Amino acid sequence: MANLKFWRTQYFVVKSATLHLINYGKLNSSDLIAECIATRTSAAWEEFVRRFQPLIAGVVARTASRWQLVSPALVDDLVQETYLKLCTQEFRRLREFESRHNDAIYGFLKAVAYNVTLDYFKGHNAAKRGSKLLNNTDFDVSLRVEGQESPAEDTVLLREIEDLIGEVAEKERDKVVFLLYYRQGFTAKTIAEIPSIELTEKGVESCLHRLTERLRKRVVGRIS
Repeated sequence: MANLKFWRTQYFVVKSATLHLINYGKLNSSDLIAECIATRTSAAWEEFVRRFQPLIAGVVARTASRWQLVSPALVDDLVQETYLKLCTQEFRRLREFESRHNDAIYGFLKAVAYNVTLDYFKGHNAAKRGSKLLNNTDFDVSLRVEGQESPAEDTVLLREIEDLIGEVAEKERDKVVFLLYYRQGFTAKTIAEIPSIELTEKGVESCLHRLTERLRKRVVGRIS
């Protein structure tokens, strides 16, 4: 038993020494990530940050600049969020990443950083828009004017509104009526004159009222 303890001690001493002898800076990207996951040594992760942080920070800064002037503090926060995303669930994203070539990791990290930044601004702007919609006494007016802050925000808003209308509209026709009225500026009378709509002017107004009420409730549910 004493000999067994001795050899176990020797093994861990040799293993520890081997880890300290590794020059992580000379490892290719795939091997470095494998070491980060398997050993979790600070030296391995320091090399990971040294090697990939400029890339991650650059993607975050470029993506964030679509919405606002970028501050170093915001970039740092989103870079940290990117690292958190990579490390959650026992490094699941890194473990499941399949490298088809040595530089594939760069594209993967770009995608993660981009999505983290995009999610941040979608959540931030959705909450801001939702609050304005809820506080506006005329929900109909809000739907007409929201999303005009910047081209990027407008694109995101229109996509979100169309998704929500797709969820609350009972028929494809109702969705078309909504988009013609709020996005194309058609009047209820003009929409009623379209043969395929098959609604009177009063019917169009009733459809719009029903959809805006459902949309209001859905917005409340998403931000409450």
